[in-house]
Amino acid sequence: MVVMVKQPNHTFILLLLFTLISASASASASATPVVTRFQQYLRINTAHPHPDYSTAVSFLDGLAKSIPIPNLLHTRTLYLTTPQKPLLLVTLPGSNPSLPSILLNSHLDSVPTEPSKWSHPPFSAVRTHDGNIFARGAQDDKCIAIQYLEAIRNILHKDPGFRPIRTLHICYVPDEEIGGLDGMARFVESQEFRDMNVGFFLDEGHASLNDEYWVFYADRSPWNLVIKATGQPGHGSRMFDNSAMENLMKSVEPSEAEAGYDVRLPPTVDPDLLKKRIADEWAPATRNVSYHIVEKGPLRDYMGRPLITTTNDSNPWWTVFKHAVEACGGKLSKPEILASTTDARYMRFRGIPTFGFSPMKNTPILLHDHNEFLKDTVLLEGIKVYEIKALTSFEGAHLLNNDQFPGILFEFHISMYE
Repeated sequence: MVVMVKQPNHTFILLLLFTLISASASASASATPVVTRFQQYLRINTAHPHPDYSTAVSFLDGLAKSIPIPNLLHTRTLYLTTPQKPLLLVTLPGSNPSLPSILLNSHLDSVPTEPSKWSHPPFSAVRTHDGNIFARGAQDDKCIAIQYLEAIRNILHKDPGFRPIRTLHICYVPDEEIGGLDGMARFVESQEFRDMNVGFFLDEGHASLNDEYWVFYADRSPWNLVIKATGQPGHGSRMFDNSAMENLMKSVEPSEAEAGYDVRLPPTVDPDLLKKRIADEWAPATRNVSYHIVEKGPLRDYMGRPLITTTNDSNPWWTVFKHAVEACGGKLSKPEILASTTDARYMRFRGIPTFGFSPMKNTPILLHDHNEFLKDTVLLEGIKVYEIKALTSFEGAHLLNNDQFPGILFEFHISMYE
């Protein structure tokens, strides 16, 4: 008699073990006070058009003051425009204040939501069984706001006597999502900012779909381009030569027609060549077509250089930052130009080395999207990445002091007519 012995399904067993391990890790994350504090911050509605900045600043100020380092960590709330738009500064003084400081940035505001298109209310910060925390701002960028402070808390818990060589600042600014004119643009012109003598700036990035952290060395600069055509009016049932719409897109027959475009320019583009191409190909005057550009940010810094931060050994901040991330077990992707525009442009304009970076890997990119979420374990892993003492202990790279920088206020609504 032959006895048949059924072999165990090893694939099923491995999948079961993986599921149990993942569930255990997620359950452990859910029990941490850090995740709870993240959820509390997410529940503060800072979405436009009516962001609750005051509650958000009060929460973050209290969180900073809860870190047990008496008489060392300082907070200040600045009102650079109106009482409705506060800016919070958190400072950990360094032992050598003559060195340029490090500034970490997070914006307080979020883009609007359409609650009917969300699986959970967008300000409920619901955490599902798999550890995903759903809320507007979970990725953009309330995650780094919490991670900065929790990283300081962890460093001082492990090393109560730690004091950075360079002074470390964290700023929480309003209105980034609507251009930053009442936020970072005002801040960089303030005496408080000049006194900080910032030598390195770290701002938001976005999630990565793989095991490497995305890092950005430049932003794209937005242009609002409007092309306007004029011509002979007429009824749509009759086609006239030289009608406005024929001149614009060869369609119906009004006397005037225009089309608007949201153009995002990388700093590697020559704006004069682009304007020439628009005039020659998109809006030729020979067809009664004109164009109007509203530039919402510069492509060059105050010395006429492209708004780019170098990512090679000629920039010591790049080397220190890269090695610090690797020391935490992370890996950076090839540096790229961010597809959007952030407050980082205000720093690059002043010649300050600046990177866009949000430590979220193996995560779908959901900023500004419905059902924005961040997994709890990704949040916690990102905190470890920010525990980078090497940045604040770096003693090289002296930069132009902000007192020497010319007081150039950004003109973001430069109109150009052709």
